[in-house]
Amino acid sequence: MKVLVFNCGSSSIKFKLFHMPEENVLAEGLVERVGSEDAFASLKTSHGKFEINQPIADYPTGFSIIKDMLLNAERGAIKSLSEVNACGHRVVHGGEKFGGSMPIDNELETGIEAVFDLAPLHNPPNLTGIQQARLIFGDIPQVACFDTAFHHSIPEVAFRYALPEKFYTDYQIRRYGFHGMSHQFVARQAARMMGMHKYSVNLITCHLGNGSSIAAIRDGHSVDTSMGLTPLEGLVMGTRSGDLDPGILFYLSRKGYDTDSLDTLLNKQSGLLGISGSSNDVRDLELKAAGGDESAALALDIFAYRIKKYIGSYMAVLNRVDAIVFTGGIGENGSAMRHRILSNMDQQGIVIDDTRNEIYTGVPGEIQGVTSRIKVMIIPTNEELAIARDTYKLTKN
Repeated sequence: MKVLVFNCGSSSIKFKLFHMPEENVLAEGLVERVGSEDAFASLKTSHGKFEINQPIADYPTGFSIIKDMLLNAERGAIKSLSEVNACGHRVVHGGEKFGGSMPIDNELETGIEAVFDLAPLHNPPNLTGIQQARLIFGDIPQVACFDTAFHHSIPEVAFRYALPEKFYTDYQIRRYGFHGMSHQFVARQAARMMGMHKYSVNLITCHLGNGSSIAAIRDGHSVDTSMGLTPLEGLVMGTRSGDLDPGILFYLSRKGYDTDSLDTLLNKQSGLLGISGSSNDVRDLELKAAGGDESAALALDIFAYRIKKYIGSYMAVLNRVDAIVFTGGIGENGSAMRHRILSNMDQQGIVIDDTRNEIYTGVPGEIQGVTSRIKVMIIPTNEELAIARDTYKLTKN
């Protein structure tokens, strides 16, 4: 069967068509800058790649273009919409209600809308994508895959904040965690690569990119993660601050910052960009640091230091760690950053082999040294494939 996967962001629509269960990619594409005059759409199939450059006012227009590209007589992937048997959708926030991938119906759509305030930038476009796919493809099965679902196994001792209970019961303020599809995917791949059952491995998975998070996985289940109520908590990221003293917000509010300006500061002006004053891209910062830019070097050191701290704390939580897994754009390709993070951890049983660290860039592999008690693995993530697998599993019959 053919499964079409959608990942709708605040101004973009990513999509990928799989033939399941073989997991062959038949088409993949992107609609970027929705709502702007310089929007564009692209599609790649076995017949080649082509782009469309035109204003794309809204999501209905974007989905209409996706449909036309897939049906394109020369370079499309299907001859009829009826060839698509199911659609899978990434939904960022499932709140406390949705602890796994689920078939979409009107009740589930209402549930996604009910947690709009927990993910105001992500859930609305996610729901719009679902509604547009249902309009275009009719009554075929649609499945929602929640980015928070994998972390539903986190125990209360780890997900509760030290606030009065009413803030949890009345407002659902707790740690939810994100990047769940990615953490789950690489955890399952790691177990397979080590020849272990997926529910017997203890792992620390590091999803490192412009948005970064880390998870502690015991017996294949997430038991803690760095992101919290929102994706702002935890590691230093491209433009997000990560963990900080909440008293800073009160201090800045007395200096004249309102809630909107604080939101912008912590989500869009901080992190690597804020520290370096020049870039949120690790590759740019490494070049600048090599040229003597002290702020760039400091940004990289702080980024690595925060990850090292979380690895150490999760080693204490898990007690036994079979492997540390790196994924995401930086995790998969940043050999210099991996070296920064894991250097001087031999007393904790982690020794990195510098040669293997350089070789395994962007491809699956192990980079620990011969004396390392803990494996260190590079596993490229594939959230779209994870969604396709869940969609196939829930709709194949």
